Amino acid sequence: MNPRALLTDAARRLAAAGVGSPRVDAELLLAHALGRPRTALLTLDDVDDDVAARFAALLDQRAQRVPLQHLTGRAPFRHLELAVGPGVFVPRPETEQLVEWALGRLAGVPEPVVVDLGSGSGAIALSIAHEHAGARVTAVERDPQALEWTRHNAVLRAGVGDRPVTVLAGDMTDAGLLTGLDGTVDLVVSNPPYVPDGARVPREVADHDPPLALWGGPDGLDVVRGLLRTAARLLRDGGALGIEHADQQGGALPALVRAHGAFGDVADHPDLAGRPRFTTARRAARD
Repeated sequence: MNPRALLTDAARRLAAAGVGSPRVDAELLLAHALGRPRTALLTLDDVDDDVAARFAALLDQRAQRVPLQHLTGRAPFRHLELAVGPGVFVPRPETEQLVEWALGRLAGVPEPVVVDLGSGSGAIALSIAHEHAGARVTAVERDPQALEWTRHNAVLRAGVGDRPVTVLAGDMTDAGLLTGLDGTVDLVVSNPPYVPDGARVPREVADHDPPLALWGGPDGLDVVRGLLRTAARLLRDGGALGIEHADQQGGALPALVRAHGAFGDVADHPDLAGRPRFTTARRAARD
């Protein structure tokens, strides 16, 4: 079977189903069916019937808006490839900017103490551990299904030589969370649930991302309010805080952080598309 014709038909079908990147998704699914990298498609002259059948089955699911990453079982994030699937939030490229900022704040600190609240797949925590060899990172996740993915990815990364990340079951709003670290943490970072209740989201998100990773109350900031109390307790004086948010919250979330009273140097940062994406702050000195 001719691969170019196969991909053209597949991309047309995915576009009709409302998939945002139909050609790319078609190519990645065909590469997955082949068990080869996407670049191998450049020299592919023929597709065997059994591969075509696997590809067709994957295409059927993607046309039903099953996330691409659930079908391939992998999600690229910065320098890592993470295992993902049902029950865990699929990491987005936008979050990579938050990690870039975090690593900048940790530069020059030999063994920084880092806490990632609401870790999900472990994308933030594991990227920091991978790119800052001295970082002592704790990843906290509430959702039991997501926690299994956090642990799985942490084991995989430790197995290839990254400094092990401590994975903890816990709620980022819990007043008793990590009390042994109170006042000692250099960085708290989070991609919390921030979607306002009732907001319209793509089918991939609504049908497949776990609710605990999405919904944040009427204004999307209910969980963040609890997160701020936890971060204020954990951070040392001068420690840094970074929180991802929806692009509509570029004013509301910084205002919330300022109003809390424990933080200074509050700033908001855009993603690569220029949309408001994450808020940062510094823990003010305690009296």
